[in-house]
Amino acid sequence: MLAVETRTIDVVPDAERHGSPRSQFTLWFGANMQITAIVDGALAVVFGADALWAIIGLLIGNLAGGVVMALHAAQGPRMGLPQMISSRAQFGVRGAAVPLVLVILMYLGFAATGTVLTGQAINLILGVDAPAVGIIVFGVLTAIVAIFGYRLIHVVGRIATVAGIIGFTYLLIRLFLTYDVAAHVNLKPFEWATFLLAISLGAGWQLTFGPYVADYSRYLPRSTSESTTFWATFTGSVIGSQWSMTLGALVAAVAGDAFLGNQVGFIGELAGPAAIAIVLYLVIVCGKLAVNTLNAYGGFMSTLTTVTAFRGRTRISTLARALYIVGFILLSMIVALAASAEFLAFFRNFVLLLLMVFIPWSAINLVDYYLISKERIDIPALYDAKGRYGAWNWPALAVYAAGVVVQIPFLAQTLYTGPITELLGGADISWLVGLAVTSALYYVVGKRTNRPPAHMIYPTDAQMEDLRIDEHPRP
Repeated sequence: MLAVETRTIDVVPDAERHGSPRSQFTLWFGANMQITAIVDGALAVVFGADALWAIIGLLIGNLAGGVVMALHAAQGPRMGLPQMISSRAQFGVRGAAVPLVLVILMYLGFAATGTVLTGQAINLILGVDAPAVGIIVFGVLTAIVAIFGYRLIHVVGRIATVAGIIGFTYLLIRLFLTYDVAAHVNLKPFEWATFLLAISLGAGWQLTFGPYVADYSRYLPRSTSESTTFWATFTGSVIGSQWSMTLGALVAAVAGDAFLGNQVGFIGELAGPAAIAIVLYLVIVCGKLAVNTLNAYGGFMSTLTTVTAFRGRTRISTLARALYIVGFILLSMIVALAASAEFLAFFRNFVLLLLMVFIPWSAINLVDYYLISKERIDIPALYDAKGRYGAWNWPALAVYAAGVVVQIPFLAQTLYTGPITELLGGADISWLVGLAVTSALYYVVGKRTNRPPAHMIYPTDAQMEDLRIDEHPRP
């Protein structure tokens, strides 16, 4: 039976663990079978790649980014913690707020860009023209699911999986029946710049799930195999995203400006009869609801993680939890209204810019957890600025800053193109440079500065109650 979730950033005790890794597959498959992933795949073609090479590049990017993303997911059952709380082991209890602020901005960006497209679908279903109508309806739906929390989020993921498989299969069939797809593929010669752009788009899509992927595996029983969690998450996310992006690349190749000017409307026209088009619009809403709820839920968790780092133990009521979520959604709706005019260009640069700031965080978290701490974390110390991890881990923060800076000469952004990028013909390999440099640098620094415990330290029952964030403050 569904009920409003009471756990937030505290440790999930063994008595409340449930489910199987199969739920991770449906959640991430459903979250990736959605309209924004179609647009992401289309971008590779829009910005110059041949459809065939774009699909191959997107696959390479999804596979590479999916490995990193799924490694984060595997931490959830072991620790029973939201993803960004575990970052305190690397950056310090308060130092983790530095990447956290960027994580919150990421959630807002993806929520806003997704809301633009979903608002269009809802307006087409309702037969209205005002953009605000669809955005408000979608915001209300997102708030309801996010407030109920973990269990309902997984239910929506399962529904989105079934709807996505049926709807996107139908669209792919319609595409081949309506257009001579073969005549629009393998027309352009191979170009490294556009091929690497496609890889970056695929990798960036997967990597930006990293900061919250463990939020949705943390309720799995502690005995759950890490490899099983990894593969369930990896296959669900990669298959779902590649399916959607392949459709997007092919649509962009055959439709050109007809798709660019009206992405959601074009999908409806491709669907055929009006009744079927409405069903496809509902599929779009379902898929976006699955992923937008992750953004709202994760935005709340990250905000609370930041606040508690400076205020110590913080107890919030169910009403306050709901207000955090509603406030985040309202802000994303405002951004959605402002960003809708030049959506494609905004989205491309947003995704590539996120790579610049999240690659170093991801590299540091994974290198520390798997290679230095070797899955040994002092969980109670993650909530104590005077404990093992301290308030600020300046060496780790310095490595993080270096990991961001080292990417600048390799960037290919609208407002700035790095000098090395120009020598490479415009190819953006900044994320590869950031991943390699940050991983190597942090391994050297972390081996010298980190002092992990001899084994994983879980909180005692008394500590669990002390760390609990709920509406009943202790006397």
